[in-house]
Amino acid sequence: LARAKKGEENVPHLYELEGTETLGSYLQIQPSSDNAPELSKCSIQWYRVSTEGAKKELISGATKSVYAPEPFDVGRILQVDIISEGSQITLSTTGPIEPAAGLGNYVEALVRKHDTEFNVVVTQTNGSHHPNESIHLLHVGKMRMKLCKGKTTIAKEYYSSSMQFCGVRGGGNAAAQALFWQPKQGLSFVLAFESERERNAAIMLARRFAFDCNIVLAGPDHRPPSET
Repeated sequence: LARAKKGEENVPHLYELEGTETLGSYLQIQPSSDNAPELSKCSIQWYRVSTEGAKKELISGATKSVYAPEPFDVGRILQVDIISEGSQITLSTTGPIEPAAGLGNYVEALVRKHDTEFNVVVTQTNGSHHPNESIHLLHVGKMRMKLCKGKTTIAKEYYSSSMQFCGVRGGGNAAAQALFWQPKQGLSFVLAFESERERNAAIMLARRFAFDCNIVLAGPDHRPPSET
């Protein structure tokens, strides 16, 4: 298990990060002292930081005690601020997030196909939970993405600047298998995959195809680090 660096040395070690610092796993804040305030009463925010520490990027919506790294986090250090009653504790991973073994080669093989289908379950639509967990198909193609249930098309959109696609930003042990997709403004889904590998492959594949269309496919409020 990963052990996080402590925050300020004069702050008692109230929390630590647990989990494997690898794509496909998830990290969880755990109290390590009886004096630690309840996490439900704390304000939490996750960040990704370049290894030299020069660039710190807020991960919009990542405000839970659990965070599952996604492909953008590989090679970056993850940091989390925990704020309680005016005092702040910052935890960070011991090193940069490691890639998942074999995932790169798997994605390269998928790139050579025109269209890849992934079995998914829609767990949320426009922020509302879905009661029935029926299997849908997510098609990731060179020009567009499509979500289908049987012969019915639920959503179909070409890659565009209004599309968002990223790892789900919080909550639960299944976070590592789920992602957020906004095909267009006003329509969004949370999709759960059969495995962490499939979820991360879908993100990497879609970003690769979108990039070929001059589109950067990212999450809410993503801003490319500005050059200074």
